[in-house]
Amino acid sequence: MLLVSTILLLLFIASSLYVGAAIGVLGASLSSLYSSLPLLRGVGEMAWGTSSDFTLVAVPMFILMGEMLLRSGLAEKMFDALDKWVGHIPGGLMHTNIAASTLFAATSGSSVATAATVGTVSIPNMHKHGYRPALFLGSIAAGGTLGILIPPSINMVLYGALSETSVSDLYLAGFIPGLLMAVLFSALVLVVCLVNDKLAPRKPRASWGERFRALWSLGPPLYLFMLVVGSIYLGWATPTEASALGVVGTFLYVVTTGKFSWDRLWTALEGTVRTTSMVMLIVISAYFLNFVMSTIGLTDIAVQAVGSLTWDPVYVMLAIIAVYLLLGCFVETLTLMVATTPIIVPIVVALGYDPVWFGVVFVILIELALITPPIGMNLFVVQSVRTSGAFRDVALGSLPFAAVMLCVIFLLLAFPEVATWLPTTYNAFK
Repeated sequence: MLLVSTILLLLFIASSLYVGAAIGVLGASLSSLYSSLPLLRGVGEMAWGTSSDFTLVAVPMFILMGEMLLRSGLAEKMFDALDKWVGHIPGGLMHTNIAASTLFAATSGSSVATAATVGTVSIPNMHKHGYRPALFLGSIAAGGTLGILIPPSINMVLYGALSETSVSDLYLAGFIPGLLMAVLFSALVLVVCLVNDKLAPRKPRASWGERFRALWSLGPPLYLFMLVVGSIYLGWATPTEASALGVVGTFLYVVTTGKFSWDRLWTALEGTVRTTSMVMLIVISAYFLNFVMSTIGLTDIAVQAVGSLTWDPVYVMLAIIAVYLLLGCFVETLTLMVATTPIIVPIVVALGYDPVWFGVVFVILIELALITPPIGMNLFVVQSVRTSGAFRDVALGSLPFAAVMLCVIFLLLAFPEVATWLPTTYNAFK
């Protein structure tokens, strides 16, 4: 039954069937093949229950927040300010790319939005200052992946809803690994540029006066981060309520900086509706598939099959990671997360792993899929912003950063406390 399900899903995706439809058709096919009950009749109630889920209300809020930030001009000011602080380090603007991605990730919650925004601001400087394209473009694509690890994160909201895991705990768990990954990205750039100084020109060091004046431009993203994440952990708001606060805060920022216009607002709302509709169709289909699999006993079969193995849990986890690395090369990231979470999380929990810890590992695996060809979404985003040049540059430039992400996954396997310490400590003192 498990083999049939896997083959059917791969066939549907390979046939270019739309992702939401592919997952829904798989659920309907499994229902007609293995269930004596009319499970399809539950789709309407399930669609309504899923769409009105309080946790998932955060998804369109964070998408709208990212859409408004994308059009607000915040990224340009933030990029220039960060460049004053890190642009003189060997690697120059590549450190600025990573720092800007880290800060923008803490407000947008989207990897694609982060890569598109930072790429739009940064790529003209690549040509202007004579950077070698591969590593420079790789730093943008890889930096963009931080958008779904550093809170707030749309993907963590989806994982939390699908696995019934606390979104607040997931946000705390992703914070240290996200910052660690950003530091390791910059360390990689530093080492490579020290070995080969032709990859990046050296910039003059900004004065301390220029640096401190630039801090004013870093205020808005930090204010939005504290508004969203701070309100959650101060006990003022749930993650869903905090997402609404983020939208209000972003709107006030846009209005007070003179960037507001009805056309921009309409475009942001239109983009939000389009993206949210796509996401929710996939989520509803995934909930239906999860319902069918639970009813016909497929989830239990998968858990029992793994439980019957005599392997050590670590080896099983390594096998799961290897499968996701392979799938990430061919399956779009949102599909990979939504379609597999209901299947894999019960297996991971049965092995004795913490679902919050696995959520961080899972999100990093999803991030890897964003920068691994041939389907890596961030690679295409950066290439589209670039407008000219070989796609090969972006793909090759991202590979060293992918290796760093793999190292972080193995670090989390060896030291789970890197992810679990912060939520455990917070819950102990709450």
